[in-house]
Amino acid sequence: MKQVASLRYGVIFKKAFSDPEVFTAFVKDFLGIGIEIDRVETEKTYLPPVGRVASRFDLYAEDKKNRVIVDIQHERYEDHYDRFLHYHCEALLEQIASSESYRHNLRVFTLVVLTSGDRHKKDISVIDFDPKDLKGNGLGEIPHKIIYICPKYMNNETPEPYREWMRAIEDSLDGVVEESEYASPSVHKLFQHIEKDRVSPYDRAKMFDEYNLEELKHKTKEEGRQEGRQEGKEEGKKEGLEETALRLLKIGVLTKEQIAEATGLSLERVESLQQDGGLGT
Repeated sequence: MKQVASLRYGVIFKKAFSDPEVFTAFVKDFLGIGIEIDRVETEKTYLPPVGRVASRFDLYAEDKKNRVIVDIQHERYEDHYDRFLHYHCEALLEQIASSESYRHNLRVFTLVVLTSGDRHKKDISVIDFDPKDLKGNGLGEIPHKIIYICPKYMNNETPEPYREWMRAIEDSLDGVVEESEYASPSVHKLFQHIEKDRVSPYDRAKMFDEYNLEELKHKTKEEGRQEGRQEGKEEGKKEGLEETALRLLKIGVLTKEQIAEATGLSLERVESLQQDGGLGT
């Protein structure tokens, strides 16, 4: 048995999968393609941003033939299907140098790992961008894909190449793994990266911050629901969340983005509350 840091935390997931060997093995098993990379970027952004939202990719790598994005989603967002569709489309649009050509030089694949599960309770879900005829046959024109991976719902019908990775991710969530149950050298290397004794003080601090943000998000949403129920209508719930956001703005510990994430309000609404409350920027 080995004590490990949980892969539910973004900082730990990035620590493990930013290893090019682990990254390429993961991509190989889920996409069936081999990629040649020297490094994996973390917290990747496009400058200038594509569109009005500055997306940030947790893990990002590309070679001369493939652009592959892996993003960890360890919290339950109501919009994670739309969120990562936007990220994926941003990676597509960033390639277009001019309006004269819409063909992308690089294939784009986005792998989304949902460690907290999903309301649909599916192990694997796929958005395939290739056009289909009425019989469901692909035309082979557009190779881009998004794959949503939910280790929690792995079952006997889950394809074999996926199973060891999904089982390893799920096993890590309680902080203990049994290495002897895994055959893949890349999975063993993943476990080495997240071994508890190898987690730095910086990583532990980031884990603590993530944990606190999750707790805050849960608490503030519950406060909003309670205040909404007291009002007896949906408007009351919204007002309760806005009051909570305003209190957090006054405290000044969290960023506007974190407050929007914790309360479920839009970033624009949080900024409006900040201005209306005379709290500055």
